[in-house]
Formats: sequence, C-alpha cells, structure tokens
Amino acid sequence: MGANNAKNGALANEVPVNPSAAHAELIATYRRAQAEAAHKSGLIKAAATKGPKAIQAAVETAAKAAKRRDSYAKKLALLGVVLKD
Repeated sequence: MGANNAKNGALANEVPVNPSAAHAELIATYRRAQAEAAHKSGLIKAAATKGPKAIQAAVETAAKAAKRRDSYAKKLALLGVVLKD
C-alpha cells in the first residue's frame, strides 16, 4: 500500500501538457522551417553567378532545410493538424 501512495503522489505532482499549446509550438516551428526552406531556395539563384561549387552548396543547404520542413509537416499531420499554405 505504501508503494501505491508514493505512485499516486508522483502522479499528483505531474503537470498536464496542454495539447493546443504543444500544437501551437510545433506549428510555429514548422512555419520557421518553411520560411528557412524558401530563403535557402532563393539563395540558389544568388549562388548561380558564383560558380558550380557555390551552386552545389546552396542546393544541398536548401535540400536540408526542405527536409526539416517536411519532417515538421509530417509530425503535424500525425497530430491531425492541417495547415493551409
């Protein structure tokens, strides 16, 4: 019985997580990643005048940013959050 009381006491001290706040934070993170991916894609055009190595570096950076954005979009989709662009 003592173990049960300790267990219940530990649960009583836990703070419930507000799902809407967690969703809002994830949405904000997604939006930042989306803006970063758009910015990095724009840098490819700027790198075009600097040669093939600069272009390749910009393409790789843009791909990584898009991958991060897509990862956050997938997490939001799993939570049932649909964002309209």
